[in-house]
Amino acid sequence: MEQATAEPGRRRPPGCSALSRAAGEPLHATAPHATEWLLLEVRGAWKRDVASGEGLDPRARAAVLAWREGGAQDSRRVLYVRRPGRSTGALLAFLVAAGEERRAVRRLELSGHDELEGLDLEAAGEPLGSSLVLVCAHGSRDRCCAAAGAATFRTLEPMLREDELWLSSHQGGHRFAANVLVLPAGIQLGRLDPILAREVVARAIEGEIDLDRYRGRTCYPPPVQAAELAIRAATGATRLDALQLLRRDVEAGTVCFREPSGREHVAVVETTTGPAVPASCGATPEPQPRFSARVLP
Repeated sequence: MEQATAEPGRRRPPGCSALSRAAGEPLHATAPHATEWLLLEVRGAWKRDVASGEGLDPRARAAVLAWREGGAQDSRRVLYVRRPGRSTGALLAFLVAAGEERRAVRRLELSGHDELEGLDLEAAGEPLGSSLVLVCAHGSRDRCCAAAGAATFRTLEPMLREDELWLSSHQGGHRFAANVLVLPAGIQLGRLDPILAREVVARAIEGEIDLDRYRGRTCYPPPVQAAELAIRAATGATRLDALQLLRRDVEAGTVCFREPSGREHVAVVETTTGPAVPASCGATPEPQPRFSARVLP
């Protein structure tokens, strides 16, 4: 886990996560938006930007880019994953469908990343019947993720199998570290600490959402995430499948969710300006977009 060190004798300034908390920045409606994920085991240090296959050989990188660009706009994301101490054996890759209804994980074994060039990534791999838990610890991107992610990973290690728990590259939202993504449910959690992590993650794996640590569901864009959270908070619907997106009227700013019983709930979403905080450690504080929602009676 890469982590920058402060110069001797100098006090390190507060990290972006501490500044976000101090400013009262809301956690909700901040999850990244994607319905499909490609997770590649990449051992060793990661470059700062890996979303386009940085650090892979040219053939593997071309295959990753082709997969990412082959879906609907902004629907696919790539993350690197690794486990401390895992330095030999086949490299693993996971293809994840994380839609509202279509949820599945396929597992691949590779002798090298160059094998990606000849694979049909739309069909490759064997089904994996368990969830994946990804803890962001991309230290070359942000020191808050490195420190908080490492501590959270160690806490979760005893409760999950080796192929279920991974350190990941940048998930988005350094200032909400520790960030944990549970796939294929697409539950994005933030501001986890070792005291809370086991219980909150265990519940998420079982399809139960802790709304206090819930950044959003990744199959929805942020405005829909805001509406979903508002409706869940108003109704007490914490089960993952307790709500289904029915429709969204972008012009009116309304989002409608439906319960399995058929009951509908409509929320009005507003986009405002949140507090000025750094998006990541060392960045200049800037007002961040804020999505808020109220449920109509």
